[in-house]
Amino acid sequence: MRRMRFLAVWGAVLAVGLGVAPAQAAGEAGEATEADLSYHGSAVMRGGRVDVRLTPRNHGPADVSDSTVRLRWSVPLAAGAQRLPAGCARTGRQEVVCRTGALAADGLGERIALRVWLRGRPTEVTMAVDTLWGGGAVDRNRSNDRQQVLVLDTGDAYFF
Repeated sequence: MRRMRFLAVWGAVLAVGLGVAPAQAAGEAGEATEADLSYHGSAVMRGGRVDVRLTPRNHGPADVSDSTVRLRWSVPLAAGAQRLPAGCARTGRQEVVCRTGALAADGLGERIALRVWLRGRPTEVTMAVDTLWGGGAVDRNRSNDRQQVLVLDTGDAYFF
């Protein structure tokens, strides 16, 4: 089951990375559906470990069957395997993607919680959060699903 989720996430990443447009749901007039995705949460860093908790939200007007959120750090992740939750995959030296699952219009998704280890125990890191794939829906307000947060190695929670 975990392998199937991993492959599904990688399939979405490859489709986006190769420029293959996912099928868009048709609205009443044959237009693509519209949804407005955003992410809110917190990040805490202690000794090179970053704990991230985020909740996806769809402000509507249409439901989204699934989407993918990307998290990027300003320093590389530690070498070797990261223990990521089901639905998340490491996609590069500094990047992890996670699927959100279905998001009802004007509703919250399941909270995503992950822990990553950074190379070299930095004292600060910038984490960027954005939508990689929006389930085929058009998002006309991309400003609220693209965020950056500076996280210091203090053990304090930094909210976004």
